[in-house]
Amino acid sequence: MAHLSVPGPFDFALTTERFRVFGPDRVSLWHEGGLLRAVGGREMRIEPAPGGVDVDPLDEGTEPVVHALLGLAFDLPPFYEWAAHDDVLAEVVARLAGYRPSLAPDPFEMLVGAIAAQQVSLFSALAMRNRLVERFGVRVGDVWSFPTRERIAAAREEELTALGFSRSKAAFVVGLAHAGIDLHALATLTDDEVRARLVALHGIGEWTAEWFLARYLARPNAWPWGDLALRKAVAALYGDLDVRAAGARFHPFENLTAHYLLLSQRIP
Repeated sequence: MAHLSVPGPFDFALTTERFRVFGPDRVSLWHEGGLLRAVGGREMRIEPAPGGVDVDPLDEGTEPVVHALLGLAFDLPPFYEWAAHDDVLAEVVARLAGYRPSLAPDPFEMLVGAIAAQQVSLFSALAMRNRLVERFGVRVGDVWSFPTRERIAAAREEELTALGFSRSKAAFVVGLAHAGIDLHALATLTDDEVRARLVALHGIGEWTAEWFLARYLARPNAWPWGDLALRKAVAALYGDLDVRAAGARFHPFENLTAHYLLLSQRIP
């Protein structure tokens, strides 16, 4: 295995928590103390190591995926310095030091997962997504590659409803696969332009667009205020603070704040 240094602070267990808490994730699978992911037809394994992680294999194909999964786009020290001036966040950050929010390595995968999660629990959404992966993805060792956009475009909506997707969600997912939009090119646009392009797609609303900014593009000012779990976290920690208006309070670190507040409620 090759070593990859990760800027401190870094806590591997907290960073990979989301791949365990909702059940086994067929695409990013926690297995025997490490994280597995299929990359380019190969099974990649990431394990904790002093000063970072050990990765096998580590090369130009796998390294960008590792960077996404470990949230290396985020610069934590400036956030921690800023959070120290907020009594609530100061305690949260101290308790969760080293947590780097994991990012989705692929935009289509991220949006399909978000559609699956609309108006259902994340446990149900993951189970539904796992069935999709097993039906249309490719197994690589102990893990599965997420289905390609082309493979989903060739599927019938009835095949998705048989996996537990509602009729509307099945239509949204197949429609997204057929949509004439370059999802990778969205990275070159401003936040508002990304929101506008996404909500113009059938089945993509503000909630999904905001999470795309947060969990794929790592945009610092993304604030998914419509997320029920985030609303509950803000209410639990800040009382009557209006969650939509709260984004201004947490500027310029809205994205990191949202992730830390959410994790603080999963790990009380």
